[in-house]
Parts: sequence; structure tokens; C-alpha cells
Amino acid sequence: MAVIQIKPDIYFVGAIHWDRKLFDELIPLPDGTSYNAYLIRGSEKIALIDTVDPATESQLLRNLNHLGVERIDYIVSNHAEQDHSGSIPKILELYPMAKVVTNQKCKAFLQDLLLIPDDKFVVIGDGERISLGNKTLEFIMTPWVHWPETMSTYLVEDKILFSCDFFGSHLATSEMLIDEDPKVIEDAKRYYAEIMMPFRNIIRKNIDKVTKYEIEMIAPSHGPVYRRPEIIIEAYKDWVSDKVKNEVVLPYVSMHGSTKRMVDYFIDALIERGITVKPCNLPSADIGKMAMALVDAATLVIATPMVLAGAHPAAVYAVFLTNALRPKLKFASMIGSYGWGGRMLDQIKGLMSNLKVEFLDPVLIKGYPKEADFRSLDKLADMILQKHKELGIA
Repeated sequence: MAVIQIKPDIYFVGAIHWDRKLFDELIPLPDGTSYNAYLIRGSEKIALIDTVDPATESQLLRNLNHLGVERIDYIVSNHAEQDHSGSIPKILELYPMAKVVTNQKCKAFLQDLLLIPDDKFVVIGDGERISLGNKTLEFIMTPWVHWPETMSTYLVEDKILFSCDFFGSHLATSEMLIDEDPKVIEDAKRYYAEIMMPFRNIIRKNIDKVTKYEIEMIAPSHGPVYRRPEIIIEAYKDWVSDKVKNEVVLPYVSMHGSTKRMVDYFIDALIERGITVKPCNLPSADIGKMAMALVDAATLVIATPMVLAGAHPAAVYAVFLTNALRPKLKFASMIGSYGWGGRMLDQIKGLMSNLKVEFLDPVLIKGYPKEADFRSLDKLADMILQKHKELGIA
């Protein structure tokens, strides 16, 4: 990726990972990703904001060479995870006079993960500043977006917030400066859903904290730079709010067609009642899309057959993931088919300990669905509609 000037003496020098398809060996990346590093040339000092994943280290080094960077005084580490910090040792090798500027928690993580010597650090606290001459860096502690040590860096004179993972998006693109792009917001929502959503309440406080600053640009550590920061800030405010929509997320799996017949009927029943339904066929699903659907939905309904004495493993995984992501769901239920007895219902409910939901009466049937079973599905759809109406969303 070429060097991109963001403002005079401020450059994107990071890397684009066009063909990365999986993050943390878990999260699908349908649009690749970027690892954003930024070089700031002050009149007296030069700072590098974050580095890149070691797999793309050569791109960062080429960009620094292209700019003719002969010295770096400060390497600001906003977050210790290796996709941001992994190239710090190489930068310290090439620029041995550089110091790593970070907070105490991040320092400890960097020493554990990258074995950086103690004497290479400058430890700063919340609100502290470092002067680059005609440019000033102010450090803002924004913990749990999404690690406990995460911080943001604010460039005072240029009013740029280097927000780290906060407001980021997994998106490989050559358009690194955007005004408004629905595709970027969609990818930012995926990023929020997969990574940030468990920390929704803390993120709400961090939004209030950073928006006290006058921000003209937001430069995250993944995805494009926002020249209209209000676009992503308002999107985040909506995502972290307690507001839910008249939507049902319906992850499902079916082995021999019985549960699938229930799912098909139930989808139609919800649509007939004016409820938006988002089905997710688990064996072939993009779990990122399921996570995105969970951001706004009021209700989750798991559909699964019985396997031996429990739910299908794909359904168990979907519930486990939902429980870990802690979306703002209000209601949950379950539909499915079994051939003989088991403890499928207790198993699924037991996996929802983090979810503050009211569990609605499930529809669990023996064998292929019959007319009475369809009537039970209608009753569940009616109950969901009633609950949504009580929330004022239907």
C-alpha cells in the first residue's frame, strides 16, 4: 500500500492485508483488513502511531523508506495486541533511539508478548501530553475497547483522534480517506458486533469521553480514516444504546428436515405479523453476519434438532457465541424436533447466563411437525409480537 498523506506532515504508513480471510482463527474477513500505522512529523520530534501485523511488516518498512524517515523518536502503542504492536521490535531495531510510549498496563502486556526491554518505554497516564514541537500528542485512556489497556491518541493541533480499534472496520480498500460510505459503516458494524459488543456499556462511557474533544478526523487502526467523524460516532451511539428493533434472529440447523419445516413455517408466521426475521443456517453461516444481526434484534429464537441427548453442536456453538457477545436482546426462545427424550432445553438455557432475557415458552416437538405443532408456532409468533408491542417497537 502506498503512503497516503492525511494532513500536512501526517501520513498513513500502514499495511493492507487484501487476502486475509480469518482473524484470531475465528472471525471471517470477507473484505480483508488493514493494519493502520501513522507517521507524524513534528518540528522537533517524529512519532509513529502503532505498527502493523508482522505478516505485513515489509509494507510498513517500505512506506517509511519511501518517506525517507531517518529517525523515529516515539512509537506510540495504543494497544498491545500483535496486529498493532507486532512490528515494534523491528522498528526498535531500525531506529534504536526510539522510545515506546504507552500506559502502564500496555507496557506490561508488550513486555510479556514481545519481550521489549524496560528501558525502551516512556509510560504515560490519562490526559498526559508529549510535544513533537509544533504538534502535541494527548493520550486518552479508553479501556475495554476491546482490551483493558487500550487507549486513544489525540493530535491536538490537527484535531485527529487516533482511536485504535475503537470505530474501526475490517476492510481492505485503497480509499483510506472517506467522507460517508455505507459499505464502511456496514463493515464497522461487523467489527463492533464481533469484537466490541461484549463491552457495550463501557464503550458508551468511552464515547462520551472522546467526544468531549473537538474531532475533525478519526483515524482508527483498521479500515479507512473518517473525514466526517460524526458518521461513525452516531452509528456507535445507536449500537451501544439500549434500543432494540422489531427483529428476530433465527439461527437454525436441521438434519433430516423436521426442524427446517418448523423454521420455514415460523419465518412466514413472523413476516405475516410484521416482524423482521433474520434466519441463519448454522452449518454454512458467516458467524459475522449472525453477530451483526444480534446488534439490534429484540429476540433470539434457536432452532435445533436433538442429537443424542442434547442440542445439535452447531446450535450449542451459536448460543455460546451469543452469550459471549452479550447483545441487548430482550427475549429468547427455542424451537426444534427430537426423536426421543433428552435435556436439550435445559442445555440451551444454561448457556445463556450472560443474557438478560425473558425466555418465552419453546416449541419442541416429536418427529415431523403436525398441524397442532404449527398452531404452537403461531402462538409463539403471537407472543413475540405482543412482547415487541409492549416495548413499543411493533
